[in-house]
Amino acid sequence: MPISMEAFAPSPSLPEAVDVAIIGGGIIGISAALELAERGISVVVCEKGDVGHEQSGRNWGWVRVMGRDPGEIPMALDSQRLWEAMDKRIGADVGFKRSGIIYLADDEAALAKHEEWLGHAAPYQLGTRLLRGAELVSVVPGVKRKVAGGLFTPLDARVEPFRAVPAMAKRVVELGGHVLTGCAVRGLDVQGGRVAGVVTEKGRIRCQRAVLAGGAWSRLFLGNLGIDFPQLKVRGSVMRTKPVSGAPEFAVGASDFAFRKRADGGYSIAHRGASVAEIVPDSFRLFTDFAPALIKQRHELRVRLRSSFLEEWSTPRRWSLDEKTPFEAVRVLDPAPDQGILDEAKRNLIAAFPAFAGVEIAANWAGYIDATPDAVPVIGEVPRLPGFILATGFSGHGFGIGPGAGRAVAALAMGASPGLDMRPFRLDRFARLRRTTH
Repeated sequence: MPISMEAFAPSPSLPEAVDVAIIGGGIIGISAALELAERGISVVVCEKGDVGHEQSGRNWGWVRVMGRDPGEIPMALDSQRLWEAMDKRIGADVGFKRSGIIYLADDEAALAKHEEWLGHAAPYQLGTRLLRGAELVSVVPGVKRKVAGGLFTPLDARVEPFRAVPAMAKRVVELGGHVLTGCAVRGLDVQGGRVAGVVTEKGRIRCQRAVLAGGAWSRLFLGNLGIDFPQLKVRGSVMRTKPVSGAPEFAVGASDFAFRKRADGGYSIAHRGASVAEIVPDSFRLFTDFAPALIKQRHELRVRLRSSFLEEWSTPRRWSLDEKTPFEAVRVLDPAPDQGILDEAKRNLIAAFPAFAGVEIAANWAGYIDATPDAVPVIGEVPRLPGFILATGFSGHGFGIGPGAGRAVAALAMGASPGLDMRPFRLDRFARLRRTTH
């Protein structure tokens, strides 16, 4: 079902020229645009559908550092600071609250993995700690599930996705930036071997830099440029409850459920150990890239063969810039939620936290996560296309680390140093990208 996003009024017209054109109006694209607009850099965001209507508005709303890939931790910390200041920065309430997040470990093996991650986090003084026995019970009152322990970060936070991205986009426009909706980018205008503009369904926009922040659509867009980007879509389902009393204020991630409190007193609930990997043609094209991750995460993925195979098989993979593209045929990816997975998550949650017994479900939805083989995004300029910057493949981490990623992308677009170690996000860590971007 369609998600409920706060209204956003897009810019009324297409600019002739800007310094930076951003393809994609999700959290990454809007965060980068906000950074640029604040610095007086002319920018346009071109969104084929509506701002934040795909995974940026469908995620859990967690803003966590805990459990991040070690290379992502500095960016996640930067993002938390930016999220905390966001209300004042944009003049709107995004629902930021440092309510804490805890991961429950069913057994000693799972707890040992959490303890190993603490070694990576130690230099950052996050305040994360392992909980066992009486301490766990004191921190997590009301839990009835027998667990070995937990990993707890009191300073991890939450934000309301349905509010945040439209409010940030509104501020971009107030600062003189352009945010266009219903405006698909068909491709790049390349002159003299470098980016000179973007070609949209509504016309050409001259620019010096172009940023692709296209989420689950990125592989298709890049394929038309001859860039073989290793990305698959993973479908996650979420449900929203009506207000619940007596349930925890902090967010919880267990092996087979997850939840976090919402600003309206309800909760967003999902199955942390069951996302759907749909079998599509790219599943075979990218099998060698993703096989190690599939083996490692085999207990967390439900492999399904559905109509999406034929839909993607029939989707054009090449087009010219003067013809209608797949981005104009499907404006917003709105997959059906997996009700069986959601029902399972709800049962597991109630068994662990009886406070949720009798909970009323207000809505449910699903979204496509843009996954890379190592679950870490790609951020950087394409060597063979100077002026073209990738910021995609966030693998379900994009919302939480969006502001920090946007700041890094904006710096790259201005030819400045991001101030972060960007090596974990380099393009050439994937063989496919080494072959097609250099």
